[in-house]
Amino acid sequence: MKSISLAAGSCIGLALLASVVLTACNSSQANTPVGPPPMPEVTVVTVQPQSVPMATQLAGRTTPTLIAEVRPQVGGIVVKRLFTEGADVKAGQALYRIDAASLSASVSNAEGALAKAEANLTSARVKADRSQDLARIDAVSKQSDDDAKATLQQAEADVTSQKAALQTARINLAWASVTAPIAGRIGRSAVTQGALVTAGQATALATVQQLDPIYVDVTQSSSELMRLKRELSSGHLKSAGADQAKVQLLLEDGSRYPLEGRLQFSDVTVDPGTGNVTLRAVFPNPKQDLLPGMYVRAVLEEGVDDAALLVPQQGVTHNAKGDATALVVGQDGKVEQRTLQTRRAIGDQWLVGTGLAAGDRVIVQGLQKVRPGAAVKATEQTAPQTAQAAANLPGAAGPATMAQQ
Repeated sequence: MKSISLAAGSCIGLALLASVVLTACNSSQANTPVGPPPMPEVTVVTVQPQSVPMATQLAGRTTPTLIAEVRPQVGGIVVKRLFTEGADVKAGQALYRIDAASLSASVSNAEGALAKAEANLTSARVKADRSQDLARIDAVSKQSDDDAKATLQQAEADVTSQKAALQTARINLAWASVTAPIAGRIGRSAVTQGALVTAGQATALATVQQLDPIYVDVTQSSSELMRLKRELSSGHLKSAGADQAKVQLLLEDGSRYPLEGRLQFSDVTVDPGTGNVTLRAVFPNPKQDLLPGMYVRAVLEEGVDDAALLVPQQGVTHNAKGDATALVVGQDGKVEQRTLQTRRAIGDQWLVGTGLAAGDRVIVQGLQKVRPGAAVKATEQTAPQTAQAAANLPGAAGPATMAQQ
């Protein structure tokens, strides 16, 4: 019994000793001071002025500079077509030949009538001269002399009329050969050999379009047009002459047209329904690569902004009012919120007008972890990170060289 009591006593002693040790440990941990939470880490981009080419893209379509519908001016049967559909024709080139048998007969008839009128004129002139001589010696009456002069004038008028009739007949005969009114590319023929045509018919025989140079008609808002005119007059826009600006062209497949054009501002009106105006650009088209009706984009070169401030789009958000905002790490390491005025998008970046200055550090990664006034640990974004971030943006197209409206 005594041994059992000693064992129980030793167990109680060990339990008390363990309790004292645990209490001492807990007391030591409670007295240890707790450090501040780690500062959130963010990635920033330092804004620096840079030289950026500025341009505006305007969507439009190509139209021919001249277009003419070929119609017959005399009636008859088409005996021959003298051109290849889709070929280039010169102004005055014969396109169709109309049966000219009746027209040739009209010329012969007019020539005979003129010869007869000239013969009558000769006879009337001889009689008038003789009557005038006899009237001087009172060999004929005054009335007879007046009648002879009137007959002469009538014969002269008849000759003039017959000359005009002959000229008309010859013109109609020439119109039997239907010619191209302008130089350009001719489309398909609406008639074939053997077709009956009439003067001034509603259906055109063919259509000729002049494609060199060619027009590109683009639309733009009236307010933007005023801005373009102001920048043109101030010299920010590359001028190609009075009220003109240099312009490049992007084709439907995204390739650049190799020749430069001119954007003209004259003779424009505002569409009251849309508030847009139609501008016309003129492009040389020697190889006729541009065809009427093609969808293209005119790239208006506005010049170079030597002090542009660009901010990655992932660093710019919008508040409830729709204002663009950015979080900036200040000199004290704390976050500030700035309200920005963005002028336009350039690739995957925003061109900032106001709200930022050179040297500001804009947060582009870690925006969810911070708020204005919080202290952060800022890490500068490296060039590969910038390229990767741009590649991850939806719709990012790589480094920008052109501003898009």
